[in-house]
Amino acid sequence: MSEAVLKVGALARRTGLSVRALHHYDQIGLLSPSRRTSSGHRLYGIDEVRRLQQIVSLRQLGLSLEDIRRFLTRADVPLGGILEMHVARIREEIRRQQMLCDLLERLRSRLDETEDVSLQEITRTIEATMNFEKYYSPDQLDYLRKRSTEVGVERMQEAQRDWQELFAAYAKAMAQGLDPASEEVQSLARRSAALIEEFTGGDEGIRESLAAMYRAEGAENVLQHQDVQMEPGVWQYMGRASEALRKSEAEGG
Repeated sequence: MSEAVLKVGALARRTGLSVRALHHYDQIGLLSPSRRTSSGHRLYGIDEVRRLQQIVSLRQLGLSLEDIRRFLTRADVPLGGILEMHVARIREEIRRQQMLCDLLERLRSRLDETEDVSLQEITRTIEATMNFEKYYSPDQLDYLRKRSTEVGVERMQEAQRDWQELFAAYAKAMAQGLDPASEEVQSLARRSAALIEEFTGGDEGIRESLAAMYRAEGAENVLQHQDVQMEPGVWQYMGRASEALRKSEAEGG
C-alpha cells in the first residue's frame, strides 16, 4: 500500500493554513516537502504533517518561526513532548478563563437578585478581567511563554511540587520558632531564590513584575488562584528569610 501524500493545496484545506504560509515554511527551511510530482508540485507525507503539528503547537506557545526552526534543529524533539507542552498551556488558559467566568457569573447572579451591586464588587470583576496582562508587558508574556517551552512541562510540574515542599518546610520552621536568619531557614531561602531564578530566567524586569503582582494582589490570593493553600503568616516569614539572605549576600556572607 502506497504512503498517503497530500499536495500543498490539499494540505492547506485540511489544516486551515494558507498555501502561502506552507510555501514560506518551505522557503525558510522549516517544513520542506518530502518529494515532488513530475510537474514540480510539492507532496507532503506523514512525517511532514507530524512536523507541521509541531510547528503549529510551538507557534501557539508563542515562539517565532525562527525560534521554532532553531528549536527543531537543535535536537530530535518528539511530537508527544511538544503536544504535552501545548496541552499544559491550554489547560492553564482554561483554568484562568474558568476563574474569570465564575467571577462574572457571580456578578451576573447578584445583578439578577438586586440592582444594588456595590462599586467594590464591580471593580473587583474588572480587575480580574484585566489581571492577566496587568503585571507583565506583552514582551514579558512572550518571554515567559518561550521560557516555559525551554524549561519543559515535566520540569515545570517538578517546580510546582518543589514549591509545595518549600511552603510546608517554611510553615514547619515558623511553628518551631526558628529565626528566619538561621542556617536551616536560609537554606530554604536559597532554594526559593533558585526557583525564582529558574522561572524568570534571571530577567530582572520579570522578577520585579512578579514581586509587584504578589504585593498588590496578596500572596495568599495569588496562590489560592493556583490551588495552593498557605498557612497564615508563612508568606511574611518567607519574606524575612529572603531579606536576611539578601543582606547576607550583600555583606559577602
